[in-house]
Amino acid sequence: MLIALHKPYGHLSQFTPEPGSPWRTLADFGLPKNVYALGRLDADSEGLLLLSDEPGSNSHLLDPAQQHAREYWVQVERIPDVAALGQLARGVTIGGYQTQPCVVRRLDQAPALPPRDPPVRFRKNVPDCWLSLTLIEGKNRQVRRMTAAVGHPTLRLVRAAIGRFHLSDLAPGKWRELNRAERDLVFG
Repeated sequence: MLIALHKPYGHLSQFTPEPGSPWRTLADFGLPKNVYALGRLDADSEGLLLLSDEPGSNSHLLDPAQQHAREYWVQVERIPDVAALGQLARGVTIGGYQTQPCVVRRLDQAPALPPRDPPVRFRKNVPDCWLSLTLIEGKNRQVRRMTAAVGHPTLRLVRAAIGRFHLSDLAPGKWRELNRAERDLVFG
């Protein structure tokens, strides 16, 4: 079984709460028993999270050697110039680690997403924009650390796609089991 969940802001990518944590868990969504998250999204990130009951899916999907793409839509402070976008694309050093090259593009308009609860802070005198970053690796808080390294802190982060499977119109907090054709889009 392979499930796509639109993980909302404020939820951990696990079923067990962290002691003393204010974040909620995947237990809120009525998911089938014996599934586990393939990878993770931080509590302050949103978007496509896959869950499965199939051993081996995790390593097949997350091993950078598999070159498995994951697309993120990132709202950042200020408008990155060509040099900043080039730095991101070539890879940046974060915490002593050089990220692998990735595909970066500025989105002409904000993606059609439901408002976040709580909303992203708005600063009248600081513009923002949306980027698409497609990575084949996923270190801890990597996208946030990458955008910060080039001077554009992340305001909102949404995983939009895994492989060729896109979040599409799946609403926050909703999930569904993927059919064979959709599974092929994920695992390609």
